[in-house]
Amino acid sequence: MEEKKLNKEENTSQENENNIPIEREETSESKTESALKITELESATQKIAVMEKQITELKDALLRKAAEFENYKRRNENDQLNILKYAAESFIRNILPVYDDLERSLSHIDEENNFDSTKKGLLLVFEKFGKILENQGIKKMDAKGKPFDVHLHEALMQQPAEGVAPHTVLDVLEPGYMYKDRVLRHAKVIVSSETASNEELNPENQSDSNQEG
Repeated sequence: MEEKKLNKEENTSQENENNIPIEREETSESKTESALKITELESATQKIAVMEKQITELKDALLRKAAEFENYKRRNENDQLNILKYAAESFIRNILPVYDDLERSLSHIDEENNFDSTKKGLLLVFEKFGKILENQGIKKMDAKGKPFDVHLHEALMQQPAEGVAPHTVLDVLEPGYMYKDRVLRHAKVIVSSETASNEELNPENQSDSNQEG
């Protein structure tokens, strides 16, 4: 019995000795895994810090760009308002010499009222002013004797005219003007009406009479 007891104790002792290295190996592996996790955590923390810094920099850049855009928008709006406000500045600068010439012409009228010299001075002023208008793209309409055009003319009255085709501009009461390709002011005109003698001049009446025949 004693021998069996001793053998059993020896076997237990051997088992304990065999278990010691295994426990050491597990502890070493656990430490390695912990070290790896710590390293990964530190790396992730560094990456997060870098990304947070980049996000902060991007936010600052975005705020600066937004502020710059607002300033640009404000300047652009002010420039547009100034353009509209002073749009006629160039034209006014061009007509100021004409105004000065007209003032000088009026100041030179003496007590004897020299009509010829006054007339010549006014004609020069008129021609100078006309050239300025022409340079600005303003052109006077040539309406008299032309067919009435509702896009260019405004008929104030109609009157019969012998030997003139109907709907022809007989006279211009107020001239019309074109500004480049746009009507600046319609010409106010007198237009010929239908008469017994000019019905033959109207092709529409001829076609109507032919259809009736």
